[in-house]
Amino acid sequence: MAQDWKTATTLPGVDLAGLTAAKVADALRLMRGYDCTCGCGMKVAQCRVEDPGCTYSKGLSAAIVGALRNGGKDADALAAAKTSKYGTAPAPPKMLEDPVQITTAGSPSIGPDKAPVTLIEFSDFQCPFCYKAAAELAAVVKAYPTQVRLVFREYPLESHSQAALAAAAAIAAHKQGKFWQLHDAMFAHRNELSKANITAFAAKAGLDMKRFEADWASKETAATVARDIQDGDRAGVDGTPTVYVNGKRYHGGYTPEAMKPVIEAESKKK
Repeated sequence: MAQDWKTATTLPGVDLAGLTAAKVADALRLMRGYDCTCGCGMKVAQCRVEDPGCTYSKGLSAAIVGALRNGGKDADALAAAKTSKYGTAPAPPKMLEDPVQITTAGSPSIGPDKAPVTLIEFSDFQCPFCYKAAAELAAVVKAYPTQVRLVFREYPLESHSQAALAAAAAIAAHKQGKFWQLHDAMFAHRNELSKANITAFAAKAGLDMKRFEADWASKETAATVARDIQDGDRAGVDGTPTVYVNGKRYHGGYTPEAMKPVIEAESKKK
């Protein structure tokens, strides 16, 4: 089960060594009440639990803990967080970055192959933000049935214990043309991705289970997941979900309304 950030006594990536029990309690209380500046809308403690790759919540945590470790009071710790380089929100990036080369051959996709707009999504089946994005991107494809093609690439995060297992299962399902069925089932149960549960989801999706289990454990499937991760690293993926629009990294919301200007502009270019 996911760690409860409101009651957790440790947080991912936060070094509480050297603090007394009272100071640890102070640090956790301050992190539960301080807004993360990355723009996620969460408190620092919540962001550490739900998005452990966030450099802002990690930096703010370090500033708070460091001030308390050096004998500071609450006000000193909060001042240290505010004046640190993580104390202000990052400058908003361009909506679309410069294009990079990302292969799509062999990856699962929906939408016409010759659509003028190709969305490439790097995703993790345990990521709560990917779960939300999956529904929104499905709505985008539905809203633009002739203009948009969505390609899914695996990018399981090391911080999610079952993500790599789920990624391999998705690739195995793709070999039988059942990727999207298992995709939907695993996202719907993203906190329950044990091997037994994934096996049950695959059986319910109508997969040939003997073939599925062999493909799931195969070196070829592991290599495909590794290739997706390497392609994501080369493209600059540093978290999930990350979406590229015709090879250009996209910064914005994933709803049809949010993506409408970008999709229409890219369609005209084609």
